[in-house]
Amino acid sequence: MSTVAAGVETTLPRRRDRRWPPLVPLAVVVVLVLCGLLAPWLAPHSPVQGSLGDRLVAPFGMENARAGHPLGTDRHGRDTLSRLIYGARISLSVSVVGITLTGAAGVFIGLLAGFFGGWVDTVLMRLVDISLSLPGILIAVLLSVVFEPSFTNVIIVVVFLLWPSYARLARGETLGLKQQDFVALARVAGCGSLTIMFRHILPNLAPSILVLATLHVGYVIVLEAALSFLGVGIPPPTPSWGVMVADGRGLIEQAWWVSILPGIAILVTVLSLNILGDWVRDRLDPKLRQV
Repeated sequence: MSTVAAGVETTLPRRRDRRWPPLVPLAVVVVLVLCGLLAPWLAPHSPVQGSLGDRLVAPFGMENARAGHPLGTDRHGRDTLSRLIYGARISLSVSVVGITLTGAAGVFIGLLAGFFGGWVDTVLMRLVDISLSLPGILIAVLLSVVFEPSFTNVIIVVVFLLWPSYARLARGETLGLKQQDFVALARVAGCGSLTIMFRHILPNLAPSILVLATLHVGYVIVLEAALSFLGVGIPPPTPSWGVMVADGRGLIEQAWWVSILPGIAILVTVLSLNILGDWVRDRLDPKLRQV
């Protein structure tokens, strides 16, 4: 009896530990969201206007530091802290808009392919293969040649690169769900194909789609930063973290903070989002919940 009680006492803390998200990554994500939502009130200066008299001011604690710029300034005299705060808004916007559109398109295509099968499945899956075979960076460069670099170009690249993942996931889940008894009962009740797909099958896809979307947030932030760094993403002087890294790449020895600080912001944000994504997967993935 005591052995059983001890076993129960040891398993309860483990379950309780799994219930709560990791605090430090959660705090980082909360700060990121607050910076994105409250950027006009949190930023001490304008992110796009600077003063040549404040050019390359060092961060707090270093020589040539100034009280009004705790994280220094760039070569145009723009406040680094303000640009970092507004850069969080860009990263969040790209992630939310891009993943929402990607998930909607990919899940819809996967639902159609998995539910109807046959030639519909064949055609849609070949489109997935074609999309996976084309490099996203090349598409971004072509878009920047035809059009000017913009927020829209970044969203197009994000959707182009990620929708096959959602389509494959939705298709695989739909192939199993459409064989379940509740789908057969819905058919007997007279429900049409669209009703079965969106009212009965789609809600059962939500946990898996949410897990995949959570894991993609960090990837989208890195992708946006990479595209902006290459000059085919968010155009300057918009305060994107990738643009900030690109602005300071020639000033590493003279003013390391211009590139290093936004690089650290990208590193910490993506690492925190990946840890939270793993936690969400452990909580929502049905396969892992059975382990």
